[in-house]
Amino acid sequence: MKSIWQDTARLPRFPQLKKDIRTDVMIIGGGIAGILTAYFLHQAGVKYVLVEKNTICSGTTQNTTAKITYQHGLIYHQILKSYGTHAVQQYLNANKRAFEQYATLCRSIDCDYEEKDNYVYSTNDRKKLDDEMEALHRIGYRAELCENPIIPIKTMGAVKFSRQAQFHPLKFLSAVAKGLNIYEHTFVREMIGNMAITDHATIQANHVIVTTHFPFINKHGSYFFKLYQHRSYVLGLRNAQDVEGMYVDECRTGLSFRNRGDLLLLGGGGHRTGHKGGNWNELREFAKKVYPHSTEQYRWAAQDCMSLDDIPYIGRYSKSTRDFYVASGFNKWGMTGAMTAAMILTDTILGKHNDCADVFDPSRSILKPQLLVNGLEATKNLLTISKKRCPHLGCALKWNSAERSWDCPCHGSRFDKHGKVLDNPANGDLPS
Repeated sequence: MKSIWQDTARLPRFPQLKKDIRTDVMIIGGGIAGILTAYFLHQAGVKYVLVEKNTICSGTTQNTTAKITYQHGLIYHQILKSYGTHAVQQYLNANKRAFEQYATLCRSIDCDYEEKDNYVYSTNDRKKLDDEMEALHRIGYRAELCENPIIPIKTMGAVKFSRQAQFHPLKFLSAVAKGLNIYEHTFVREMIGNMAITDHATIQANHVIVTTHFPFINKHGSYFFKLYQHRSYVLGLRNAQDVEGMYVDECRTGLSFRNRGDLLLLGGGGHRTGHKGGNWNELREFAKKVYPHSTEQYRWAAQDCMSLDDIPYIGRYSKSTRDFYVASGFNKWGMTGAMTAAMILTDTILGKHNDCADVFDPSRSILKPQLLVNGLEATKNLLTISKKRCPHLGCALKWNSAERSWDCPCHGSRFDKHGKVLDNPANGDLPS
C-alpha cells in the first residue's frame, strides 16, 4: 500500500547515531517540518542535529496529497470570529510567506511543481462560502466565488484561490535533505532535561524542537487534550477526470480532487482515528458511479493531527519549557503548515522577531468545544473494558477492519495486527 510519492522517488539515507554528541539545536522527527527546520538552520550556520526513529519521511509526509496553498478550508471566517482581524491577517501572511518560500525553492528542484487554482466547496451551505468571502474581504484578499465547479458533485459553489500549487513532496525533500546533519534509526526513548536518550547514544542540546507529528512528551503542554487524530484515504485513478485544479470539501468527511500526471487523486472516506468511516470503500463506490471506466492504480491512507481551533501549534512547547519547541496540529494542511513552522522556529532560535508567530502560540486558550469532545472520548475509552490497550495513556483500542490495525480513539496511536506501533504518540509496541 505505497503512495504514489513513495513509488516514484528515492530518498537519501543517513547513518544511525552511535556516539554521544552535543549540539545547539536538536530536532526530533524527520518529516517535512523537521527537515525544513534543519534546512533553514543549516543555511543560517547553526549547529544542529535531526534524529528520526525510522527513516526520513516514513510517516505522514509520504502520504500527503501535496497541495501547497494558503486556503485551508474555510479557516479565515473561523479565525476572524474567534480571534479578530489581526489574527486572521497573521495567519494569511504566515502561510503566504510559506507558499512563496516553496515557489522560490522549487525553481531549482525537479519536483513536479506546478501552479493550480485551489477551490474549497460546500455541498449544502452557501452561507459558509459567503461568510468566508466576507472575512477575506476584511483583510484585503481577493478570492473568487465560483458558482459551478467542474467536479462531479452538486455544490453550493466554491471559494477559489488562484495560482496555488501542487508538487511531488518526496522529490522535493530528497533534494532539500541532502547534506543535512541527520541520523536515522535513532529513536529518542527518553528526555532527561535537555538530554535525549537513544538506544546507542545520548544527545545534549541547548534547544529541543519536537516535530514528531504528535508531540511525545506528555508532562508538558497537555497535547493529549489539545489534539486528536483523523484518518483519510486516497485512490489514484487512471481514466478518470482532469479537474484542472485542486478541490476540497469544507466538510472533513467530504471528497478532495487533484490530478497527478494522468491520474486523478481522489481523497475522502475520513473519520476520527479509532472510529468507523467510509475509507476506500466509499471512494470506490463513488468512482464506480461517476468514473465507471476508471482503474485503481494506487491506494493509501493518511493520518493528521487536529488542533482545538484548526490553527497549528508552533512555538514554545509549553510556558514552563523555556528551551523546548513544538510544531504540530497542521489540520490536514501540512505542506504550508510545515514551512510556516520551520520559518517561525528558525527565527525563534536565531532570536529574530516573527510578526506572525502569535497566532500559532501553543499556549493560547484551550477553552474550545473540541476540548470537551476530546475529554469525553478519552474518558469513555479509558472506562471501556478491553484486553487491547494503548501503551500511551491506557485507552481501549479499536479494530480497524479496512486497514487491519488496532487504533486508539483517544489520541490516534495505531498498531498492526501483531502489535507493532504504526503511528504515535505511543512510542512502543503492544505487549505480547
